[in-house]
Amino acid sequence: MKKLTIYSMATCAIMAALMCVLGPLSIPIGPIPISLLTLAIYLAAFVLGPKECTISVLIYILLGAAGLPVFSGAAGGLAKLAGPTGGYIVGYLFLAFICSMFVKKSNANIILSVVGMIVATAVLYAFGTAWFMIEMKTDLVSSLTMCVFPFIPGDFAKIVAATLIGKALRVALTKANLLPENK
Repeated sequence: MKKLTIYSMATCAIMAALMCVLGPLSIPIGPIPISLLTLAIYLAAFVLGPKECTISVLIYILLGAAGLPVFSGAAGGLAKLAGPTGGYIVGYLFLAFICSMFVKKSNANIILSVVGMIVATAVLYAFGTAWFMIEMKTDLVSSLTMCVFPFIPGDFAKIVAATLIGKALRVALTKANLLPENK
């Protein structure tokens, strides 16, 4: 197993910091808020490899679990992880890994990156909705109505924005020799 380099650790920390800034920015529309965290994770997928991207999300989750107000609505603590949105918080790990794997394997091909982000978002929805159903004791249709359907247009917009920004960021970082070739 390759050790993390100082560069990898620094980029993980920077992306975790971005997540800590964007994560609390949310719009409460019901039991599940609209959050900018997914945008930060989509962007991280273009800059970090799968291991580093997942580690940056893990750092974000651990900071939130420790009580820092980095989760949606500027909340933090273990209660937030155990609550109705906890499945989404755990699902962010899978979102990060799957997105960054698609970006890496496709060499940031726009179409394949978008497909990867859609697949990863579906996995996130599955974790979040299943957890919500258990916590709130709701049926599947009600849960999908509250946890998935309202978020599809916004998440698709975030995917498009992250793909355009992420691709440009990746090109700029590569030209500046700040992005290793294998990311």
